[in-house]
Amino acid sequence: MVEWTDQERTLIANIFANLDYEDIVKPDVSCHHSLCLRCLIVYPWTQRYFGGFGNLYNADAIMNNPMISAHGVKILHGLDRAVKNMDDIKNAYATLSELHSEKLHVDPDNFRLLSDCLSIVIASKMGYDFTPDLQAAWQKFLTVVVFALGRQYH
Repeated sequence: MVEWTDQERTLIANIFANLDYEDIVKPDVSCHHSLCLRCLIVYPWTQRYFGGFGNLYNADAIMNNPMISAHGVKILHGLDRAVKNMDDIKNAYATLSELHSEKLHVDPDNFRLLSDCLSIVIASKMGYDFTPDLQAAWQKFLTVVVFALGRQYH
């Protein structure tokens, strides 16, 4: 079981309280801030799970794909579940872990790749407010989420 300090809980809750999910998934002019765009371009093999999402052949196609943006928002709302269940993320994500393992057959390493992309996007959005203490709490949180999502695979 993971132990959370009051400071870590507050830092994580504050990140989510100040996130505009639509803003996180839609690219800005430089395309630096889009969660799904970054993941699907940096790790192109992850595109194979989105065959039903239409044209994903290049950055422009991914950037302008409303299904990709909608999935990014869905992912962020899924993280809300972890924030609300910080003392039992493993059980809160049991169904999602089973879905991704048994039905979708997602490589569990992709959860870590997505969490890395999310960290970059959050850090770029927050700028200097993304302090080392905040990053430490954030990385701890995402590590627990990634472990919980991959639990069904073990």
